[in-house]
This record gives sequence, C-alpha cells and structure tokens, in this order.
Amino acid sequence: METQKEELKPSNPLDGGVLDPQPLEPLQEAHKKGAFSSIVARTVTGVVFVAVIVLCLTNPIAFVVLFGGLTGLMVWEFCSLVNSQLHLQVNTFITTMMSVYFFFAVFDCQTNVTGLGLGTFFPVLISNMYLLISELYLGGFRKIENWAFAFMAFLYIAVPMSMLNVMAFIGVEGGLAYVVILNLSVFVFIWCSDTGAYLIGSKFGKRRLFPSISPNKSWEGTIGGGLVAILASQVFATFSMDLNSGSELMNRLLWAGLAAVVVVFGTWGDLVESRLKRKLGVKDSGNILPGHGGWLDRFDSALMAIPAAAIYLYFI
Repeated sequence: METQKEELKPSNPLDGGVLDPQPLEPLQEAHKKGAFSSIVARTVTGVVFVAVIVLCLTNPIAFVVLFGGLTGLMVWEFCSLVNSQLHLQVNTFITTMMSVYFFFAVFDCQTNVTGLGLGTFFPVLISNMYLLISELYLGGFRKIENWAFAFMAFLYIAVPMSMLNVMAFIGVEGGLAYVVILNLSVFVFIWCSDTGAYLIGSKFGKRRLFPSISPNKSWEGTIGGGLVAILASQVFATFSMDLNSGSELMNRLLWAGLAAVVVVFGTWGDLVESRLKRKLGVKDSGNILPGHGGWLDRFDSALMAIPAAAIYLYFI
C-alpha cells in the first residue's frame, strides 16, 4: 500500500510565505506620498526664505539684524559640525561672537555710527588673540586643527557676509545712502541660476561638471542657469539703478557681467561646501530648514558670490 507523502513544513520562520513577493502598490504609494511631502516642505520653506530675505533687504535695520544673525547661525553650525564629525574642540562660542561682531564692525565702518573708525575692530583682534592663547592652556593634542577651523569659519563665513554692508551702504554727495538693489540682485541671480540649472540640468544634463564632488551638477544645467541669471540681469538693467549712466549698452553689459560673476563664483561656492561636506561625511550641514538642510546649505553659493560681486562693483 502506497504511503502518502507527508507535506514538508517549513522549519525556518523566514520561510513559509514571509519572503514571498509582496504587493508593490502600498510601498509605491507610500514612497510617492513621502516624495510629495518633501517637495511641499521644500517649496514652502523656499518661498518663506525668499520672502524674508527680500522684505528685510528693504529696511536697513532689518537688513543688519537679519544678516548679522545669519552670520552667527552659520558660524555656529560650521563649528558644531566640525567638532562633532572630526572630534575637535573648536571654541564655538568665541568664534561665533567674533564673527557676528565683525559683521557689525564693518557696518559701523561703512556708516560711521559710533565714530570709532578702525578702533571698532579692536574687539576682533582681542578675540583672535584669545583663541590663540587659550589653546595653550587646554588639554588635547589637536590645537592646530582647533585654530585652523576657527579661523576658517571666520574667513569662510564672516568676512564674505560682512561684504553685504559694503554694497548696501554707499557714500553719496552730502551723506550716506542705503542701496537695496545691489544685494537684492546678487540673491536674485543666485536663485535664478539655481532654478534654471535644476530645470535645464534635469532635462538635458549629460556632461558632469565636477563628478568627484557633486555628481548631480552638469555643464548643461550650469550654463542654462547662467543664461537665466543673465536674462534676469537685463530686467535690473531696465528698471533699476544704472551701473553706467553714460551708455545704455554699457549699462546692460555691466549688469550681465555682474550676473556672470555671481553665477561663476556661486557655482564654486556650492562646490566648496560640497567638498567640505564630503570631507566631514555628511549629506547636509544641518536639518534646521525642512527640505533644504542647514544654514550653510542655503548660503553656500552666496559665500563666494557676495565678495566676488563686491570686488566687481568696486572696480567698475
């Protein structure tokens, strides 16, 4: 009599259907919802960010308070990131205070509010000496790295941000003028370049601009973003102040040149921060801004574009 074969029972709890193909629809739906939420968060944050920048640029007091505060936030974020990722002991508090004070010192130097002149910068020198001397009495064997990154934060963030004061407060016959349009144009050109580069690069980008640092950037997107910024510069040339009042053509060329300078140096600024983040092993400099990362992620392009624009405007 033929014996009936016993049905084999799975002995492994991972077998028995657990590893069977699962329906993809719920997973795909969840992924779509997550991506949509991320896009919404990024869009809302971006709109609010742009609105705050534009509104504060229209008032000199709001301008100084906002960008002085942003300088401190970026320096604090930079020092905290370096300390956590490289296990250093950069004096975050003193470096941040020195950087914020330097921003206001440049403002005072431009406007002569206190009448102290170059004496306004003495606290910066004192802070600098304190950072150097204090490391001699602290433990640890990485004093050089602590010094290096403290001064890097100052030079990389505070000095470029302070140049906004140079473009905002301009001496005119009989006094001082607060000029909104120059700083506004720098940020508009950066935003136009970023948006154009993203849209054009997503559609036509094939040749990588700097694959070892930023594999998503393409030559097509960068050039396309630059052209969008140059188009925006012609709107400024038509409806805003003249960079050259003697010739309409020269005025338009100078505005286009400013846009080109902002795009080129803004792209380098983006790459510099990307290289820094790769060195530190992080995707974003922070998570304070939903969908945008940290403060440095939002101002990486500006940190190179601002001083480049100030130099360009000085020489024309």
